[in-house]
Amino acid sequence: MTSDIRPCCDDEHAAIATIINAAAEKYRGVIPADCFHDPYMSDDALAADIAKDVVFWGSEDTGALVGVMGFQIVKNQPLIRHAYVRPTLQGRGIGSALLSFLIEKQKGPILVGTWADASWAIGFYQRHGFVLTARDETVRLLRTFWTVSERQIETSVVLRR
Repeated sequence: MTSDIRPCCDDEHAAIATIINAAAEKYRGVIPADCFHDPYMSDDALAADIAKDVVFWGSEDTGALVGVMGFQIVKNQPLIRHAYVRPTLQGRGIGSALLSFLIEKQKGPILVGTWADASWAIGFYQRHGFVLTARDETVRLLRTFWTVSERQIETSVVLRR
């Protein structure tokens, strides 16, 4: 599949949320039930992240978004945020292309957080050179660079590249 990577536009928030929520269904029954929201990402949560300078990049195919990945710099630390591909198109290199594109734009370490039980997500990042941080480092990084609940900290991991 050939796709173009570009910044997402202001009028694409609904498309971004649709991709995130469809792909996040994979978490249902895997992550703790009290951490899974329906929808997984509300319009308000997406707007709040964008207001906190999460910049979404999209992979487009024939004029439609097929994958999205957020990028945010917090306290001079680059973070990958909200990496999702339409479920019917997963496994075709879209996520890898988005991640590689964002990695190439950065000099120095990049962090990504994900659910500890999302083995497929952890494996994806590890295939791209990310390594899991030690548990004490994970807790410190989540408290420093993310705004998440203590419950999410308990059930998450951080990877560094």
